[in-house]
Amino acid sequence: MNQETRRHPMRDSHQDREAATHIPDTPQTRAPSYALAFADDSFMCREELRPVRLQLELLKPELLMDEANIDSTIVLFGGARIPEPAKKDTARTQTLADLSQYYDEARRFSRMMTERSLKSGGSEDVIVTGGGPGVMEAGNRGAQDAGGRSIGLNIVLPHEQAPNAYVTPELCFNFHYFAIRKMHFLMRASAICVFPGGFGTLDEMFEALTLIQTGRMEQVPFLLFGESFWRKIINWDALADAGTISADDLKLFRFVETAEDALAALENWDGKGEKRGAIPGR
Repeated sequence: MNQETRRHPMRDSHQDREAATHIPDTPQTRAPSYALAFADDSFMCREELRPVRLQLELLKPELLMDEANIDSTIVLFGGARIPEPAKKDTARTQTLADLSQYYDEARRFSRMMTERSLKSGGSEDVIVTGGGPGVMEAGNRGAQDAGGRSIGLNIVLPHEQAPNAYVTPELCFNFHYFAIRKMHFLMRASAICVFPGGFGTLDEMFEALTLIQTGRMEQVPFLLFGESFWRKIINWDALADAGTISADDLKLFRFVETAEDALAALENWDGKGEKRGAIPGR
């Protein structure tokens, strides 16, 4: 925020932070206590400051996405280890190589959704991914293919990693807290698309399904790409037969195979925008 847009006449925090770098060097000014609190990295990383850090991680992406006029998003979850078809020979397993078809489907779907979004100004249905490789890269890449923007919500991991090259730079974020990152995935979601993946994908999928199942979140189109994969790793019907979920819960999502299937499902989704008032089977 520059001086012209500020709403008060008080001295700017940037000015004071800059001025504080030109102070006399004395034992008092070298003391950690003398550092400006908001410019003191050691202070900001104290355990007692966790509530502040949580708030900052919620606030920073929210402000920047508001300023970028991001009104709604299409969420893409999927495996980081799925290669693009041209590189499927590098896959660790034959199954991952076979799943490379979903890299192309994610890329095509994102391109088609972004083309449609751009026709209405590019603020609705903006693609958002976890910002990493694999299916995430395919989603951001498809948006770039269409000449549009896309969002990447990265997370700091123990191993070295960086955002994929297709995330729009000014919409590329980095998180410390998984919980806040998940909130940003869903706060603007107008649809959720889940491609084959591992623990992270399953975690994101089930958390979103639980929010919709329990009425904590509005129903949105919820698409699972690759029916054979999902039926192989999860016995959905067994959950309903056991009574741990309701048969009606199986209607909260739909299997699709191609980008065209997904677009057709988005156009015809019963209950979109509604919140459950009661949980079937409870």
